[in-house]
Amino acid sequence: MKTHSLRDMKQQAATAAKVFIQRDYTSGTVCHFQNMFPSELENRLDKQQFDETVRTLNNLYAVAEMLGGSSYLEGCLACLTAYTIFLCMETQYKKLLKKISKFIQEQNDKIYAPQGLLLIDPNERCLRGVSFYTKQFYRH
Repeated sequence: MKTHSLRDMKQQAATAAKVFIQRDYTSGTVCHFQNMFPSELENRLDKQQFDETVRTLNNLYAVAEMLGGSSYLEGCLACLTAYTIFLCMETQYKKLLKKISKFIQEQNDKIYAPQGLLLIDPNERCLRGVSFYTKQFYRH
């Protein structure tokens, strides 16, 4: 089994074709991505795998944007400490963004890199959409 260096793939991505899945604003400004399978990926990726990845991303971002008791507590503590509390603790939102980044890294390692694809973290693109770089990085 061949290993894939994501750093090398990102460097090579400058010359690769890009597939962009738009953010879906039909439900307002909640972070939700379209799940229409792009024709550019038809021969490279299983539609079910694509759907599962986008659905998981949508679910993780929905959890990240939920307001709950911990969000209100973080806000109150931030006001009381002039936001210095964030020097020694992470917000729930940041923790979930790290979880999303880890999920994307795992998806790239296990699924996308072996197929010559690179899934880009939507957070790197200001949550405007999900990007795939397509190139045959590694020949089998």
